[in-house]
Amino acid sequence: MGSEVRTERVLKGIAASPGVAWGKVHLFLPQEIEIPDTPVAAEESSAEIERFEESLMVTRQQVVKLQHEVAQRLGEDEARIFDAHLLVLEDRALIEETVREIQNTGRNVAFSFNRVVQRYIDAFANIDDEYLRERSNDIRDVSRRMLHNLMGKAHYGLGRLAEERVIVARDISPSDTANIEKGKVLAFITDAGSKTSHAVIMARSIQVPAVVGMRNCTRLLRPGDQVLVDGYDGLVVVNPGEETLFRYGKFQEEKRSLEKKILAQIGRSTTTRDGISLDLMANIEGPSEVDRLHRFGAEGVGLFRTEYLFMNAAEFPSEDEQFDAYRKVAEAIAPAPVTIRTLDLGGDKFPNSAYRADSETNPFLGLRAIRFCLEDTALFKTQLRAILRSSVYGNVRLMYPMISGAGELDRANGLLRDAMRELDGEGVDYDKAIRVGAMIEIPSAALTADILARKCDFFSIGSNDLIQYLLAIDRVNERIAHLYEPTHPAVLRMIGSVIEAGHRHNIRVSLCGEIAGDPVLVPLFVGLGIDELSISVSGLPAIKYLLRNLNHADMKELTGEVLELEDPKEIFARAESFYQKHLSHLIA
Repeated sequence: MGSEVRTERVLKGIAASPGVAWGKVHLFLPQEIEIPDTPVAAEESSAEIERFEESLMVTRQQVVKLQHEVAQRLGEDEARIFDAHLLVLEDRALIEETVREIQNTGRNVAFSFNRVVQRYIDAFANIDDEYLRERSNDIRDVSRRMLHNLMGKAHYGLGRLAEERVIVARDISPSDTANIEKGKVLAFITDAGSKTSHAVIMARSIQVPAVVGMRNCTRLLRPGDQVLVDGYDGLVVVNPGEETLFRYGKFQEEKRSLEKKILAQIGRSTTTRDGISLDLMANIEGPSEVDRLHRFGAEGVGLFRTEYLFMNAAEFPSEDEQFDAYRKVAEAIAPAPVTIRTLDLGGDKFPNSAYRADSETNPFLGLRAIRFCLEDTALFKTQLRAILRSSVYGNVRLMYPMISGAGELDRANGLLRDAMRELDGEGVDYDKAIRVGAMIEIPSAALTADILARKCDFFSIGSNDLIQYLLAIDRVNERIAHLYEPTHPAVLRMIGSVIEAGHRHNIRVSLCGEIAGDPVLVPLFVGLGIDELSISVSGLPAIKYLLRNLNHADMKELTGEVLELEDPKEIFARAESFYQKHLSHLIA
């Protein structure tokens, strides 16, 4: 009988953790938990509630133990991933809702808990913000562990691999990756997931390549298949031939050479070859990321997303709690600036028990961000006071999200002045000249940027929302996501007009969002005249190296050329060609 001939195939996903690996597939498909649905008599409900509380305690102990092991093996940053799991287990609303579910429905504890937790998972899964959407996986992970404990079943991850393998799964949870034996996992490939998933963070920490968002890899790949995983470009080569293996061997050598050069320039300024300086800033969620700012060469914080302090709390944090978080970051990076964005809550971001908004037909166009803050002025003023108090400990800038026009900006600044007067009356010190800016992420704000510039000290262009609103595209809708085109002429013209309006009024303009960290697209926006980029911490070294090795004049020339084009795909191809031309020069 002849041997089966397997042809080479290339599958495309999302590049999530860099590197190249080659090996056999291990299909990791944990069985779904079968949850019993049984009636519980009223007199037995207290025993079910007691069993629920005991399982909460056991699950907490398991997570704390796991967190300690990860801290010892991988580091404190990776261990903090499990903070979110502990917060779920301590969420009073979730606990109380489960107790009520048991009492009101007369069903068993596992069924009741699963029913409640699914509501939380669904709420997070429907959030537009990618980072927050991924947190549904944290809730799913810890709830699965909790259900195992409630039903007396063992919880296994990927710690039992006998041989080196490429893991193929629908998705991978932090618990699955926590007890991996280093060297046994060559790479990860998943149907679901994104660059911000905690499993991807773990993969990067153990330097394992990962390609996620493949949709159907668990159906296309079989145990024992030979695959090559390209974590740089998001490719999976099934049954790679000798020529492909040889090509990737050379490719790995080039990548290692480039990475060494990138790391060697981390501490240097972001200045182009022809002497134009830019500020390369980081996006952060809290004080725990400060160490990484220094390690990756950030020149400040361009976006401190304060809503994460609120989303992970059973109750909204007090003024002192917020002040403490803002102060820690300001002190740690002084004299570099930290730009604190006021709350971007509302619309789809109310899964937490601290606040329940009335349902809205279209939450993305509803009561969110600055609109929510201007309605709940007590909450907003508490945050403004905390930010002002932190301003004496460093170089603090304050920024409002989702400003749609001058009226909202005036009302926000009015409340800021009220907060200042209150602090003056209490004898509390703050930076009287604190710089105040607006995020430009709604087309109406972009079109009136010349008016807003008279009332601001700086602009930050929130590209994710601006593109989404400008092109009427929901990025998370798979059926139309392909229409989300950052190189659409309307996007380039609108961003260019905001930069021009800012510069006309002598204020600096920053760019944040996914395109600000995309090395192919960055030269386009630098050529448009952007002053500052704010990106994920891990992306800083590569963008800094790229800009230090390019001429500003060349980037300006590129932008001038593409502004004459009308096809977004042709514009992207031109930008990609520019990048490839200069990248080959940098690797050599």
